[in-house]
Amino acid sequence: MNLARLLDRAGRVASGRVAMWRGTEPVATHAELASQAAALAGGIRAHLGLPPGERVALLMTNGPETLPALFACWQAGLVAVPVNAKLHAREVAFILEHSGARLLFTTPDLAGTAQEAVSGLLPQPEVIEAGGAAWRALLAAPVPPHPLEASEPAWLFYTSGTTGRPKGAILSHRNLLAMTQGYFTEVDSIAPGDAVLHAAPMSHGSGLYALPHVAAMAGQILPESGGFDPEEILRLLAHHRGVTIFAAPTMVGRLVRWPGTEGADLSGLKTVVYGGGPMYLADCQAALRVLGPRLVQIYGQGESPMTITVLPRQCHVDIEHPRYLERLASVGFAQAGIELRVAAQDGSSLPPGETGEVIVRAPTVMEGYWRNPEATAASLRDGWLWTGDMGSLDEDGFLTLKDRSKDLIISGGSNIYPREVEEVLLLHPEVAEVSVVGRPQADWGEEVVAFVVAAPGTSPKPEALDALCLERIARFKRPKEYRVVPSLPKNNYGKVLKTELRRWLERG
Repeated sequence: MNLARLLDRAGRVASGRVAMWRGTEPVATHAELASQAAALAGGIRAHLGLPPGERVALLMTNGPETLPALFACWQAGLVAVPVNAKLHAREVAFILEHSGARLLFTTPDLAGTAQEAVSGLLPQPEVIEAGGAAWRALLAAPVPPHPLEASEPAWLFYTSGTTGRPKGAILSHRNLLAMTQGYFTEVDSIAPGDAVLHAAPMSHGSGLYALPHVAAMAGQILPESGGFDPEEILRLLAHHRGVTIFAAPTMVGRLVRWPGTEGADLSGLKTVVYGGGPMYLADCQAALRVLGPRLVQIYGQGESPMTITVLPRQCHVDIEHPRYLERLASVGFAQAGIELRVAAQDGSSLPPGETGEVIVRAPTVMEGYWRNPEATAASLRDGWLWTGDMGSLDEDGFLTLKDRSKDLIISGGSNIYPREVEEVLLLHPEVAEVSVVGRPQADWGEEVVAFVVAAPGTSPKPEALDALCLERIARFKRPKEYRVVPSLPKNNYGKVLKTELRRWLERG
């Protein structure tokens, strides 16, 4: 089934109901949203001649055109490649080249980044700015959803790997439909008058959770700021009803600590779904105290989107349970239809309480990595997805994550892989060695710290290292502190001991 049929159905059944708001102002009904996506798909077919299966990149901040562009790709039988709007132009260029995108939709605020990204590519993808003349010219006669097999790619979800090179997880229409159905089964119900507030990027989790809201013929709320602003969110919650927000734990923490949140009118807030990083126990308890019994946690990956485990609302408030605090510190239990194990290196299941790698088998698991058979073979083994996350299960099936085997740093809900930053810093002539680790940070979850060994006779300046990072990677990935050290701690095999570096940070 083509996912575009979800929007097509909503446009017919709930034609006059508001489907999208910009702040507090309605901008489209379901019929208008469906018509715009179908017309855009018609233009892509008629004027650009893209055959089914071609890739279309979306470098867009959250705006009224983002969802129509996404559904237009599916309506025309194309594969959407949503791109993190915070990436550097060099990183965007890699994703465009690797995916083979023929077309790039962008928003006006990212037009400069888009043009820089395509400038060195051959062939060069066509860049179309949302709302511009070329966009308006595409709005041709609407076309019906292109018939597709459920296993065909719908979304290439680019997520960094251990080498720092992004990998494109192939999410099929079947994967995303299973995720959508899993939302209703495990996460929350959605009534027709409800809405999801997109305070997080729609290129990732928030955009994925647009799908169950389209399926339920509910609404989408786009903050006028385009992102996460606690003061604006509180204003929107006072206006709208039945609102769900998907947020990284760091965003939840910022909302809870915002001076105006405690005592505010939160009657419009139905659910806060959090995931994408660890929620520390104290932070979860503070959120429950301020926001009330509205929290649901999910654990998933780009390779099994939003759908591995769930810690439902009732587990957040079941304070009489003898293991309440342990459960609150976990990521919950396997969602329905998900097979979950904690495995040793040989694939054998470990008993409760023992730590191993989290592996998953489910209809939500990706088809593989785009143009990367080696990474696919490493991650998908005998039908199981090896997540790279370390954890343990208790006797009741609740999963507690222990560590990230790939040394992933999560800052503000965005993934940062140390080697990616290290490779950039090693380009500086005054850097002989470098190792990057994460340090806890109240507002963002973690921040990047670089331990640098200077080349003989040199003294690298933080300003110069910062400038190098800003030339080559996204701003949010650059280290917040550079510590020049005589040497890095290593084991007998010469591998840097990042655990020891973290101890250095703890000792100050």
